[in-house]
Amino acid sequence: MREIYKNPVLYYLLIPVLVGLWPLLVWGVYLPRNEQQRDVEQSLLVEGQTHIVDILRIDPERLNLVDANEVTVEFSYGRAIDRVANLCAIPASSCDYSAGNIVEVSGKKRQEARIKLTNVSIVQAAKFLSTFQSMWATLTCDKVKLTKKKGMPDQWDVDFNFLYYY
Repeated sequence: MREIYKNPVLYYLLIPVLVGLWPLLVWGVYLPRNEQQRDVEQSLLVEGQTHIVDILRIDPERLNLVDANEVTVEFSYGRAIDRVANLCAIPASSCDYSAGNIVEVSGKKRQEARIKLTNVSIVQAAKFLSTFQSMWATLTCDKVKLTKKKGMPDQWDVDFNFLYYY
């Protein structure tokens, strides 16, 4: 059996066959599959565009540009955390936070906060972080610490450090 690997005729036949097989696979398998995926993506694009038009027809105020330095609603960590925790189905008993004072550093005002979520799933924690940061553009997450609960399949304690720039 080992002598077949030493035979150069095997390589003279095998390599051209493999090289010839590759275009057949591209033409027969990969191109039709990609065309189907392109059609699906095209239909999703059209559907998304119609939803965007519907949203803008219902709420045309979204087109008004807002100055990034101008804060329209006074930010409060308490209200923001309660709102996002409700959206992520995290009970109030699982949320604990402490917010620091508003400090001015190099001409910008900022406020730090530490948020601790207890007994949450990893999906809830990720959704909380994503939603929290997407709702306020000047909010940044400085640090995340995950601690798994022993003996529990998907129970975590999560510590976040946030900075909000006014």
